[in-house]
Amino acid sequence: MDSKLGQERWLVRIKRYLMQNLSPRFSIPRQWKQSALLALDLIFIPLAIWLAVVVRWGGMAYQFQVVDFVAIVMTMVASAAYFLRIGLYRAIIRFMGQQAILTIIKGVTASAVILAIAGFLTKSGIPRSTPVIYWATGLFLIGGSRLLVRSFYHGVIRANGDKVIIYGAGASGRQLLNNLLHNGDYNPVAFVDDGPKLKGGVINGVSVYSTEQLPDLVSSFNISYVLLALPSVSHQRRREIIDDLEGLSVHVKTVPGFSELMLGSAKVGQLQDIDLEDLLGRDPVSPDVELIDRCIRDKVVMVTGAGGSIGSELCRQIARCQPRELVLLDISEHALYQVSTELKRDNSHNISVIPLLGMVQNQSRMETIFKEFKVETVYHAAAYKHVPMVEFNVVEGVYNNVFGTLSAARAAMKAGVENFVLISTDKAVRPTNMMGASKRMAELILQSFAKRYDGTRYSMVRFGNVLGSSGSVVPLFRRQIEDGGPVTVTHKDIIRYFMTIPEAAQLVLQASTMAKSGEVFVLDMGEPVRIVNLAQRLIRLMGYEIKDSAHPKGDIEIKYTGLRPGEKLYEELLIGDNASGTGHPKIMQAAEAMLDDDAIDQYTSELRDACDANDCDQIQQILQLAVAEFNAKDGISDAIWKRRLDNGLVIATNDKVVNIISPKTI
Repeated sequence: MDSKLGQERWLVRIKRYLMQNLSPRFSIPRQWKQSALLALDLIFIPLAIWLAVVVRWGGMAYQFQVVDFVAIVMTMVASAAYFLRIGLYRAIIRFMGQQAILTIIKGVTASAVILAIAGFLTKSGIPRSTPVIYWATGLFLIGGSRLLVRSFYHGVIRANGDKVIIYGAGASGRQLLNNLLHNGDYNPVAFVDDGPKLKGGVINGVSVYSTEQLPDLVSSFNISYVLLALPSVSHQRRREIIDDLEGLSVHVKTVPGFSELMLGSAKVGQLQDIDLEDLLGRDPVSPDVELIDRCIRDKVVMVTGAGGSIGSELCRQIARCQPRELVLLDISEHALYQVSTELKRDNSHNISVIPLLGMVQNQSRMETIFKEFKVETVYHAAAYKHVPMVEFNVVEGVYNNVFGTLSAARAAMKAGVENFVLISTDKAVRPTNMMGASKRMAELILQSFAKRYDGTRYSMVRFGNVLGSSGSVVPLFRRQIEDGGPVTVTHKDIIRYFMTIPEAAQLVLQASTMAKSGEVFVLDMGEPVRIVNLAQRLIRLMGYEIKDSAHPKGDIEIKYTGLRPGEKLYEELLIGDNASGTGHPKIMQAAEAMLDDDAIDQYTSELRDACDANDCDQIQQILQLAVAEFNAKDGISDAIWKRRLDNGLVIATNDKVVNIISPKTI
């Protein structure tokens, strides 16, 4: 390590000790502070004049006369009055910036002129060059005292904050530094930057180092955080930087991205955890704005499940495309209130936002909404999506996912809706759980509608897991890490396709514009991600060491809990291998088997009867017949069904479960 780094390390330690032990730990009213500053300035003015005379005479040979003191008093009174007039005492010293410094220069300059005038009027013997020298000495005392106080204050609050390194010494990095200096959360000790012209420089008292010195800086200063101030850097370069930081055992935070800054939704000083895109390890799918506009601009658009993770992001992106009206439907009053309030608050295009409470299973309600608001495009995101929850609540899962889709699709057909888009999932491909089977059944229903009815274009968009959504592993992992662990992973070999919420919403919007009717669209999502690798990466980027057999003194342990009911080691996006391209390079169209209309009618009728009877065994059998690829390998986990087994209301045979007492009579 170079000598400069060693010296600064000791300087930081000494400064921190002095600041922590000598700093005043009290606050006084602002009026008292202003009065104290005024009193100090009234002391500094004559002192600065005396120093100026001493400098002029080269010593203390000058003998002050009564008229000299009169001139000095006149200067003190007039200068103090002028300082008050220009607002010199309104500035908060710890936040003192360029404007405050200019005010000080302005005030001292005026004070020097006042001294010259006072000397002339009183016929003082003070040398005529004294005001010029006084300008410098006054600036030193009046301005320097304030800068000293500010420096002391910043040293105090910095000494108590977590030590951080700012990665990026550009405009964003400098702005971030200024923000950090005004609060006590972080203590910036260094910049790192790969620009050769910046290396060795000092920005507001903080030195700039090369990126190659980052590991030494982290260990030498015991760094807690590295703050990325690179809002406009390319995604590839950003990913390379994060890969390098992963092994340093520091918590990595970032300033908001360039797009957020441009939209005004965030500021440089607002630090946040690593973007989910960075955890994903691939470039996000870029939207085709022209493609998105086709089904949205100047149209009445409705989103079901508008309060959910995907539904709410769909609403945000739809709003930016300027529909004529945006109708929001959700069964949750709280979720609906949240998303509608947000949209109305950020409504820069003055879009009419209509929040409606309702169940998608209520076909009459859906028909009324479609007709009254003349809905043209529907994005059907209302569904139960959590695999374990649907496994434990089979009947409600089927009611919502299958019959909610069926009633909404029928209502759309009757009302003459132009476009109906189902938000589907990769778990609908060769499903092993009730959630996946119910979503595949919903796809089959829409495919049947597409064949039967010409007025409405029905399509489906299928994608993998969504990072950051409710129930997503990333928020869960973050909470577990913040709580000290362990981080729970179901299986060491489990893999998943991932995308971000904005990507998922963009895919849905873009694919919907390509639909003729009956298509299943899927995204080229690249390579799947091992869940345990995702957990390990997040642990390291939050500044912790993984605790395992090789590192028994690590911070966070990863525990394997076993696959949950209905869960697969891997997910797929296509049932067959004959996918075809579309007008978007990242969107494919699946060509998959469909059921004939009679079969759909029969299965949906029998499925409804089974749901009404709360017969989970019958529900499973019907879904296995309708969805040929459905393999319910873990049996039935429905909570009510299992309780009936325990109570002897149903009995399991070798082949199936037989009802002993009809649920209708219970």
